[in-house]
Amino acid sequence: MLIDFFGELRKARVPATLKELLSLLEAIEAGFAFADLEEFYLLSRTCLVKDEKYFDRFDRAFGAYFSNLTELEGEGLVEALIPEDWLRADFLKQLSDEEKAKIESLGGFDKLMETLKQRLEEQQKRHAGGNKWIGTGGTSPFGHSGYNPEGIRIGGESRNKRAVKVWEKRQFRDLDDSVELGTRNIKVALRKLRKFARTGAAEELDLDDTIRSTANNAGYLDLKMVPERHNAVKVLLFFDVGGSMDPYIRQCEQLFSAARTEFKHLEYFYFHNCLYEKVWKNNVRRQSESIPTYDLLHTYGPDYRVIFIGDASMSPYEIAYAHGSVEHWNEEPGQVWLQRVLDTWDKCIWLNPMAEQYWNYTQSIGMIRKQFEGRMYPLTLEGMEQGIKTLSR
Repeated sequence: MLIDFFGELRKARVPATLKELLSLLEAIEAGFAFADLEEFYLLSRTCLVKDEKYFDRFDRAFGAYFSNLTELEGEGLVEALIPEDWLRADFLKQLSDEEKAKIESLGGFDKLMETLKQRLEEQQKRHAGGNKWIGTGGTSPFGHSGYNPEGIRIGGESRNKRAVKVWEKRQFRDLDDSVELGTRNIKVALRKLRKFARTGAAEELDLDDTIRSTANNAGYLDLKMVPERHNAVKVLLFFDVGGSMDPYIRQCEQLFSAARTEFKHLEYFYFHNCLYEKVWKNNVRRQSESIPTYDLLHTYGPDYRVIFIGDASMSPYEIAYAHGSVEHWNEEPGQVWLQRVLDTWDKCIWLNPMAEQYWNYTQSIGMIRKQFEGRMYPLTLEGMEQGIKTLSR
């Protein structure tokens, strides 16, 4: 059974290995998950999944393998799919005395499972309504979207909260690396860029050195202090705003919020479509309070990491030609200013909130991606991790 389950995980692109499968088998033999499907779920996820971004894929694969009863055909497959002792133990553990009495009124748990297997063998097509077949609606004890006080929900979503067990509950769908980021996920990704250094006055107790010095001092207390550890990474953020970036405002807000939390040394600036001779920090007063891009190049040292956030979707003229901007009379092409940034800070990436599958249809995206030597990444968890890895080299 576990070999097929392992195959289901690999099909779902969960990078589990044979060594991890063997570890799971050893844990089962040691009794860490006995007669309890929930315990097996937690144990198998612990053994087979090493990164939380794969939790959602694991949940989907686990649910597909252990709960997709409607696709089964043949005799005895219910036991092969969900061992009856696991189902019985988990089922009975969650029932009140009143609910156990109701089950007994139907003939007991054995009768309920026997009837389910019989219906699976007899039923030849989808069924909706009624009180007997596995299907949707109605009052049959098997299926979903109906009502029965002692039923087994198969598929669908819970409505009356009366199913014996909901096998496919998913709790980590926002952590999949194929979805757009939330603030928490961004913090997790950005945290990998942080590097700490001890700076300032000695204000923090060095416990290890204190113990060692006290021991060497014949037991007389000898306190040792060290400077506090501070996040030493410095980051510049450049946000594209307006026009085609309007649909991505929420994502940019989340990234900005997470970055301000994670980095002590952070500066941010806005631009529109492509970088030119000036940027700004206040969109309302950008005409009167703009900042020359030259000033940035000479203010922030080469130790800064630079992140551009934008969809890079514009007319190619805005990148390649003078006077190509749609907002002002630019004396130099946008690509000239981008190159000055790349020459000043070698740790520089571009994060694109547009789905990567559409990049090849926009010429300007290809132009900027080429200028950044491929260092353009999608604004997903996986894309953020790739970008942070590039900035950390």
